[in-house]
Amino acid sequence: MSLNMDNVLMHMHHNKLPKEYQTKEEPDAVKVSEYWGKKSNQIESPKISFEFFPPRSNSAKESLKNTYITLNSVNPEHYSVTFGANGKSQDATLDTIVNLSEDTNIPLTPHLTCVDTKKEQVTELIDKYISHGISQVMVLKGDHPNKPMYKGDFKYANEMVEFIKEHYDNLDIIVAAYPEKHPYSMDVGSDIDFFVQKVNSGASEAITQYFYNIDAYFYFIDELQKRNIDIPITPGIMPITNFEQLVDFSKICGAEIPTWIFNRLKLYRNDSESLKNFGQEVVSQMCLNLKENGVNRFHFYSMNKPEPVLSIAKALI
Repeated sequence: MSLNMDNVLMHMHHNKLPKEYQTKEEPDAVKVSEYWGKKSNQIESPKISFEFFPPRSNSAKESLKNTYITLNSVNPEHYSVTFGANGKSQDATLDTIVNLSEDTNIPLTPHLTCVDTKKEQVTELIDKYISHGISQVMVLKGDHPNKPMYKGDFKYANEMVEFIKEHYDNLDIIVAAYPEKHPYSMDVGSDIDFFVQKVNSGASEAITQYFYNIDAYFYFIDELQKRNIDIPITPGIMPITNFEQLVDFSKICGAEIPTWIFNRLKLYRNDSESLKNFGQEVVSQMCLNLKENGVNRFHFYSMNKPEPVLSIAKALI
């Protein structure tokens, strides 16, 4: 399939203009991150990272091993591993981190979630992670299980961030960001307030929920810049490989699928090859547009598979 993506995706380009409160003499007077406001020819090669989920079966573990060995070729900044609520995958996350630490020198970032998590669990896990060379974790509020077994010590992510920084000052903490608003937030303003609280509690970086409208990302950055937030806000990139899965997950997490993309994916729903080709071109062009506007960090939700995230990442570096 051959698509003229320059024409189809023209509206995805976001021109970056100097902010009215930034003088020409002070282009970085108020900045969000190291890449804010820079063009692609002013930055180094983008920093790439990938997310995995803990594999269950032996065959899934072997498949994941083949995936990260393949992804090692682009020298990622780090690999992150997701964390399940209610004890369902907490041990699996630790096991995956241990296995990765034995097989690769790539830095690792385990996830921690607030739902039904006690302070003792957090310190116990972090101590184990540190013993395996971990220097960074990602903290999320987490999805609440249908039948929680017990109430945890943390209601919101900023509370866990603050607790961790009080006990592990040298540990870097990544948090989640939602350019299109967290699905449970009342409005965009309160959602940004919650994010600012996480930063003020000690977060040193953020990774966004995935999106396909780059204006949403840049407008989110604009709002943070007005509040003097100065940490890297790394775009989370979700590959498009399956129509039904993408639609279902987007409904849950509140990510918008632009109408023109949705209609084309619907057209290809029974043609997996065309859908994957179209999805890869859309996501690749979106990443290139982000890079052209100065973004130099990309976090890929790999779904434990090397493709298409490897090809998309290679096009950026």
